[in-house]
Amino acid sequence: MINKVNNIHVDATVVIPASSQESINHGQLTVVGAGPGDVELITLKAIKALQAADVVLYDALVDVALLDYAPNAEHIFVGKRKGCYAYQQDQINDLIVDRARTHGHVVRLKGGDPFVFGRGAEEMEYAASKGLKVAMVPGISSSVAVPASQNIPVTKRGAAESFWVITGTTKEHKLSTDVALAAKSNATIVILMGMGKLAEIVELFKQEGKVDMPIAVIQNGTRQDEKLGIGTIGTIEQIVVEHQLSNPAIIVVGEVVKHRSAVLNYAQTLKVHQEVL
Repeated sequence: MINKVNNIHVDATVVIPASSQESINHGQLTVVGAGPGDVELITLKAIKALQAADVVLYDALVDVALLDYAPNAEHIFVGKRKGCYAYQQDQINDLIVDRARTHGHVVRLKGGDPFVFGRGAEEMEYAASKGLKVAMVPGISSSVAVPASQNIPVTKRGAAESFWVITGTTKEHKLSTDVALAAKSNATIVILMGMGKLAEIVELFKQEGKVDMPIAVIQNGTRQDEKLGIGTIGTIEQIVVEHQLSNPAIIVVGEVVKHRSAVLNYAQTLKVHQEVL
């Protein structure tokens, strides 16, 4: 573990002190990205922020092993498990402000990158409106890291010139209308929080004549209990049932999904060749 530091320079204008009377008087929030799941995919700057924390508010997708970087801080779980909220968002906002004013430096630890469907921007804005100092430490986004961990690039020359990252479920609990727009393109489409809308997603691609389009579903990406299903638009629903895939999972649609099998085939060919030799 990295030694505790006295100051963290988040950018040229914001300095986050460790526990001090100044912090307690004014309060401070640092929103921190924990990465996609694997504890080794957290950044050094995120670790330093945890070491300087007086309070850590963490989500369900955060591996609790990361809390070891903040042994002297108060740890409060504020996430959601199986549809049950430990705290509603308004309560989390108030908790951030209250703990910052009474304890000093609050770290809001979120899975992936807090600015990619993580509500980090909302919490920072609320904290700033209440007079707190605010800072942000980016995290490795699951939208690109999870596919990469399965040898699926989101862009590849000749296959995909761009990629979409879309929420599968909006605040109205409906499928984002952007999925229909993305289905018309040749881009890679990465859908987060979309397992509950998989049938709707599949139907949109079928309407575009893309029944044979490759698709991957990756559950618990980069973790020890990671699960994977690979198929096409026409077969993925059955594959999800057979592999018992569910949330939290990422859906990747596009020709880039074929890269995984190509790499594995090369590796298998090399292995066979070496065994023959």
